[in-house]
Parts: sequence; C-alpha cells; structure tokens
Amino acid sequence: MTTFLMFEGRAEEALTFYTSLFDDAEVIDISRYGADGPGEAGTVQRATFSLAGQRFMCIDSHVKHAFGFTPAVSLFVECDTEAELDRLYGALAEQGTELMPLGSYGFSAKFGWVNDRFGVSWQLNLRE
Repeated sequence: MTTFLMFEGRAEEALTFYTSLFDDAEVIDISRYGADGPGEAGTVQRATFSLAGQRFMCIDSHVKHAFGFTPAVSLFVECDTEAELDRLYGALAEQGTELMPLGSYGFSAKFGWVNDRFGVSWQLNLRE
C-alpha cells in the first residue's frame, strides 16, 4: 500500500518541499501531462517519492473537486530528537494551520499537530 496525495496544481511544489525536510528522502519518478492533456501541460500526472523510507504517490488532478485534505487522515512522524521535531514542526506550520501546538500532552513528552500549506495533516511526536 502506498499513501496517495491528490493536489490541484501544487503536487510538484509539495513533493519538493517534503523531500527537502527529511534526510532520507528522494523523488523516485515523476511524469507530467503533455500538451495533449488532459491536465495542464507540465503538471504532475503521477509522481512517486519517499520520505524516511516510506513511499508516497501524488498527482495534480485535472478534475476540480469540492474537497481537500482532512485531519481525519494524517502523517504521523516519530522524531528521534527534540531539535528534529522543532525543525519539522516549524517548517510544516509555516503558512499552515496549527491544530495542536508543540507541548506535553501526557501521552508524549513533546507532540504537535499541524496542517501544512497544502492542507496535508502531520502529527509530530518525540520518540521516547
């Protein structure tokens, strides 16, 4: 199984941002729409990338939808250090929405939850 993210014109921006955040990250493959469509030429028809060993796929949907991402499904990241957690949270929260600010919530020494600038939801937890 692979997590699949559907964007409307910002897929490449998102995967470039995400792969810049993790040391063990790479773009595996990317194909783009051509002049014949059906999507806008140059946008992502399909891409595969990995973050910390986990594969993801994404597209730029050429069909407009009345829905987007929701925090009901989120990417949960176990951070090895507080510095890593703080760095990721800061980058993901920039132009995003903080759902749970960084703090100690009883179930973790440090935890934060954020929707990033693309609407993708991330839970960041300090590994104990």
